[in-house]
Amino acid sequence: TELTTVADDLAVFHHGQHVIRHENLEPNTFYTEHGIDFHTLPRPSGKLLSRIATVNDVHFGETECGRIDDLPDGPIQRTAPGETPHPVVMNAGAIHEMHELNPEVVIVKGDLTQDGTDEEFAAFREHYGSAFGDSLVVARGNHDAYRGQNEFTGDSWITVPGLAVALLDTTIPTETTGRIDPEQFDWLDAHLSAATTPVIVMGHHQQWIEGNRSDTYFGLHPDSSDELDRLVVRHRNVVAYTAGHTHRHRVRYMALSGVPSIEIGCVKDFPGTWAEYRAYEGGVMQIVHRISTPDALLWSERCRHLYSDFGIDYETYAMGSLEERCLVFPQR
Repeated sequence: TELTTVADDLAVFHHGQHVIRHENLEPNTFYTEHGIDFHTLPRPSGKLLSRIATVNDVHFGETECGRIDDLPDGPIQRTAPGETPHPVVMNAGAIHEMHELNPEVVIVKGDLTQDGTDEEFAAFREHYGSAFGDSLVVARGNHDAYRGQNEFTGDSWITVPGLAVALLDTTIPTETTGRIDPEQFDWLDAHLSAATTPVIVMGHHQQWIEGNRSDTYFGLHPDSSDELDRLVVRHRNVVAYTAGHTHRHRVRYMALSGVPSIEIGCVKDFPGTWAEYRAYEGGVMQIVHRISTPDALLWSERCRHLYSDFGIDYETYAMGSLEERCLVFPQR
């Protein structure tokens, strides 16, 4: 049995495909359930003002999970003949659960498709556009621009009661890596200067925080990453940067500002997640939910041990710790 989600009022346990929800809990309180000790999140002060939901790495069009290049090693999981394609199963589950939340905004931060084909973009629009309409805001990822496509380009400034989100297009067409251009920093600086609420900056690529500097760093270029940190130092209304791309849950902290730099796991395979953000008068909370429709759990359980032939513990890598999935952003 795994404790997958904790909020100020909620704890969710998974045992294979069995889901156990404990609701109406007290915030900032110790509990023991199913032999597991846990602590509900402290609730920020004041009223709950709004909720938003996010997903990333939804990958419409993908047919195999766990493949690295052309290597036969895996295990590689494939949708069986006659089964609904797994991106449809996983995204349908996420859409169903986000609908139940009734968020003000739904944000998709990159890798909408596997190869950026017209059919894959159409499938994404069919599912997310029809479900959320004008409340949907989208940024592209590297998989959506490997051939220089121009779908879902540009940055978006999103406001809901008590919170603003700066959604950045971090994609470099034809490349896996990411960056933020000087013009984007100017745009972001101007919006942050005018903002009167906490702000979350979001993009597809995770921020470089430590390690060797490299122009080929898998995520956001170190120069862009450093400039983002410097910008956050100047704007104390920024409470977090959140990204996808790595298919994992992880929290690190920017070197200068100390603000959390967060990665959210993918929709398409294990553990199969989406993130909720609750904006209170006194702060912002992140809650990661595992997609728990029966078909989604059946597929994501099959993907628990992807890449084990390469000596990778994907289960631990992708899930991260509970504290990296569910947290209240520090006040600045």
